[in-house]
Amino acid sequence: MIQRKIEDDFYFSIQNFPVTGLIGPRQVGKTTLAKTASYPSNSIYLDLEKNSDLNKIEDPELFFTEYQNKTIILDEIQHVPNLFPLIRSMVDENRRPGKFIILGSASPKLLRQSSESLAGRINYLEMTPLNLLEINPEDQNKLWLMGGFPEPYLRDNRRFTTEWYRSFIASYVQRDLPNYGLPADPSITRKFLMMIASSNGGVLNYSTFGKSLGLTIPTIKTYLSFLIEAFLVRELPSWHMNMKKRLVKSPKLYFKDTGMLHILLGISSLENLFGNIILGASWEAFVLNQVHSVLNSDDEMYYYRTQDGAEIDLLIRRNDQWVAAAEIKFSSAPILTKGTYIAMEDLGIPLLHVIVPKDENYPIAKNIRVMGLRGFLEFLEKRK
Repeated sequence: MIQRKIEDDFYFSIQNFPVTGLIGPRQVGKTTLAKTASYPSNSIYLDLEKNSDLNKIEDPELFFTEYQNKTIILDEIQHVPNLFPLIRSMVDENRRPGKFIILGSASPKLLRQSSESLAGRINYLEMTPLNLLEINPEDQNKLWLMGGFPEPYLRDNRRFTTEWYRSFIASYVQRDLPNYGLPADPSITRKFLMMIASSNGGVLNYSTFGKSLGLTIPTIKTYLSFLIEAFLVRELPSWHMNMKKRLVKSPKLYFKDTGMLHILLGISSLENLFGNIILGASWEAFVLNQVHSVLNSDDEMYYYRTQDGAEIDLLIRRNDQWVAAAEIKFSSAPILTKGTYIAMEDLGIPLLHVIVPKDENYPIAKNIRVMGLRGFLEFLEKRK
C-alpha cells in the first residue's frame, strides 16, 4: 500500500466531526483508506451497491441504533439519498465524533441532491489520484503518463492500464453518470469526453461543443456540470477583478487525471506523448492536478490572460492574498514572453515560479525562479 497524504486530515476529521465525507472518483482509494483506518471505536462497513448490505438497512433507524457505539461506514451513499435526513437526526441526538463515515463518487453538490444538507455536522475531504509526494520521485513520468489511480499505477503493465481505463470510462459513461442523473445518451457523453480531451487546456467555448454535438448551449452546460461534479473534468476559472483590462473571462477545461486523458487520445507511451501536439497541455493538466492535491480545501486556483497577450498559467489565492503564481513550461530552457512580465505587474505578483519537468531550482530573472514540479509542491506544503 502507498501511504496517502490525506490520512492525517482523515484522522483529524473522524476525531473532531460526527460525520466525515470522503469523496472523489471511483477507484481512487477511498474504500481502502476507510476500511483500513483505526477508529476510536470499532467500525462496521456497508457497501450500498450490494444487495446484501442494502438488506441490512431495510430499517435504517433500527440498524443505526443497534450500532450507535460503532463508526458506521457507508460506501457509495449517493445511491441511497434518503439516508441523509436520518443521519442528520441521529447526529443531532448524539454528536459523538467519528459516528459516520460516508464515501461517495460524486461531489457534495451531487451527494446532496434529493437529500437534506448535513451542514454543520459533516467535514468533506476530497481524495485525489496519487500525488508526486506519495511516490518515488523518479516515477514522475510514469505517474504523468499512466495517471494516478492506484491499481493501474501499482500494476505497471501497459496492456492492463489500457484495459483498466477503458473499463473505467465505460462504467462512468454507461452506468455512473446516468445514475447521477445525467440525461445524455452514453454515446453523446463519450463523444463529449473525446472533444474535451482533444481541447484539453483550452478556453471553454460552449458554442463549439454545442455545434459539434448538435446540442444547445444550456444542454452543454448541464452535461459539463455533471462531468465536473463527478471529478472527471476540472474548470480553471480566469482571474478578472481588474476591469480596466480587456480580459479573457471564460474558464479553461482540463482532465483531472492525465491517464484518462491519454487513453482517450490513444497515447500509450512516453514516446507517443512526447511526439503529440497535446504534450504541453497534458503537462499543464498534470501540474494543475498535482498542485490541487496539496492545497487547502478553500484555496482557489485561477489563470490570467488579457486580450493583449499578458498571461500567467496558474494563480493560487488564499484568504484574498496570492500564495503562489506559476508559468508551466515543458522545457529544459524555458523562455518567458513580455506578456508574463506585464501580467506580474498587473497582479502585483512578488515571485513567479516557472515549473519545468526536470528537478531544477534556479533564478532566471528578478523575482522569477525555475523549479521542478516536486520542488514546487514541497514549496506549497511549507506555506500551508
